[in-house]
Amino acid sequence: MTELAELVLAPGERARGVGIDRVTFTMDWTGEEDPGQLAAFVAGRVRAFGVEPTDVDTDVVYRAAGADPNLRRGDVPTRLLDHLAGILARLGCTLAVHDTGTDAYEVLVARAGERELAGVTYQGFPVRAWTSEPEETLISLDCPNCGEMLVWQLPAGETLADESCDCGTALFDATGRPVPGVTPHA
Repeated sequence: MTELAELVLAPGERARGVGIDRVTFTMDWTGEEDPGQLAAFVAGRVRAFGVEPTDVDTDVVYRAAGADPNLRRGDVPTRLLDHLAGILARLGCTLAVHDTGTDAYEVLVARAGERELAGVTYQGFPVRAWTSEPEETLISLDCPNCGEMLVWQLPAGETLADESCDCGTALFDATGRPVPGVTPHA
């Protein structure tokens, strides 16, 4: 935890013994409960590092999402995180996620340049820059035949080639793409 604390806590917070959980924002995979919560969190963390945040706003993301006819459930959170990662890079910070294997985004803001997030863990799970590739991918879907919910946690680069449900229904083709009628959860 010491490595992560050095990256995500301001010196005064470390001196007061502030815990990592107090500087983590958790957002469901479907999005914020109220628009602007994530931006407010990010702005607060940047201020904690002594930088006055400029243009830490997500209104542009919501406007673009509202005009996108192909928007799917779960698209907005990733767009918010992409947008804020770009803003934070200009402010000398890095948007980070604590990959706990759940369907929520556990978001942290780290100071950039002091140390990379590569190899950093917290509570046994990796913490990585949002813009880096995850070590594992979580895939879930409901079998179109029997309705059973299936979940896989795959190492990076691994696919579900020729995977089938226990009921015998084919779910993925030889290349690892879902067969027609199979829709993984976003």
